[in-house]
Amino acid sequence: MTEEAAELPPAPKAAEEVFGERFPEAVRYGELLADAGVRRGLIGPREVPRLWERHLLNCAVLSEVVPEGVSVCDVGSGAGLPGIPLALVRPDLRITLLEPLLRRTNFLQEVVELLGLDHVTVVRGRAEEVMGKLPQVHVVTARAVAPLDRLAGWGVPLLRPYGEMLALKGDAAEEELKGARAALSKLGVVETSVVHVGEGVVDPPSTVVRVEVGESPGGVRFAAKRAKAARVSRASRGRRR
Repeated sequence: MTEEAAELPPAPKAAEEVFGERFPEAVRYGELLADAGVRRGLIGPREVPRLWERHLLNCAVLSEVVPEGVSVCDVGSGAGLPGIPLALVRPDLRITLLEPLLRRTNFLQEVVELLGLDHVTVVRGRAEEVMGKLPQVHVVTARAVAPLDRLAGWGVPLLRPYGEMLALKGDAAEEELKGARAALSKLGVVETSVVHVGEGVVDPPSTVVRVEVGESPGGVRFAAKRAKAARVSRASRGRRR
């Protein structure tokens, strides 16, 4: 059963400042979310009135803590949040939108092509399936995917040595981080913090859990799994030749 599409509300002044010259594309993306996104069940119709503040801007301000010129994998990208807003404000990034569901990847591919996001690639799959098949990245992003300990189990092994995972979380971020410390340690995480971004743009500011890894992302077990997956992938490419 499909939901009924709604109309995107007018953009707040902050949106023009945040998205800059890509503001028209941000509007178009918002319209797609309000229309096809709702009809295809990617977002709920009740989210449409707050698409700018709660979704588009909330995700775009993540750019404040993403280094310049790095590779990014948006795990469980869904309707493209935070990956698409991040791509609109940061053309210097190389972004992979990773999503397992076909109807969502179809939507993401349509958005990427329509908005001309040449620095964005859509990949269908689960994080545990693509490990060793996709190049390791500097930054993993995620929003509303899973509790932090489970999310880290999917996202951290995709990182390069000394990379970081940036997870958009809610008010309970500190408590969630506290409860996940043991699991994070086993995954090779060496430093964690909670940071707030978007001061003066979104109210309240967006809360980000930052998880930084050392030289062995995912720990010893995932290093072996990653190496095995890479060998299988190379062998498969060899057979195709």
